[in-house]
Amino acid sequence: MRICVYGGASVKIDPDYIRATEALGEKMAKRGHDLVFGAGGTGLMGAIAKGVSDGGGKVLGVIPRFFLDKNVEIVSDYCDEVIYTDTMRERKQIMEDSADAFIMTPGGIGTFEEFFEILTLKQLGQLNKPIVIFNHMNYYVELIDMMEHSIEKRFINDAVQTLYSVFEDADELLDFIEKDKGTELTVEELKN
Repeated sequence: MRICVYGGASVKIDPDYIRATEALGEKMAKRGHDLVFGAGGTGLMGAIAKGVSDGGGKVLGVIPRFFLDKNVEIVSDYCDEVIYTDTMRERKQIMEDSADAFIMTPGGIGTFEEFFEILTLKQLGQLNKPIVIFNHMNYYVELIDMMEHSIEKRFINDAVQTLYSVFEDADELLDFIEKDKGTELTVEELKN
């Protein structure tokens, strides 16, 4: 299985996030999984690539050319293959099409945007692949609370919570991905 991992590129974060994400990547690879990700060489993007590579997995990076032209990000040395795109949209499409499952590790605006796009696509029946949140050190507690608040206020159908799962433990997260059969709910059931 090839797993898409979203995560932050910041180098200013607590090193425990780096260690945990690198360990997640190594466990992924040792369980026979490969990685597709945004090709970044720093932060959690760099950590997941290093972990997968150290565990013997294959790493596919996808990055827009303008990231390099404008020094937005460096490409990870752990990529076995890099695909260069012209746009962010093209980057995300390749990652979505290449992945069998999605993990959101801690991150910022770009990570949030990628997660919510995938979640929206699943709600609309455009994909039916596992989506998980790696809630290391309870990073996503407020996001989970926000989702529950939106459900309580009836902006989101409570069935949407069945489209993703939250884990603090990497082994439990991977167990879930390997067993998930997708949703059987219809778009109507998810939207109404």
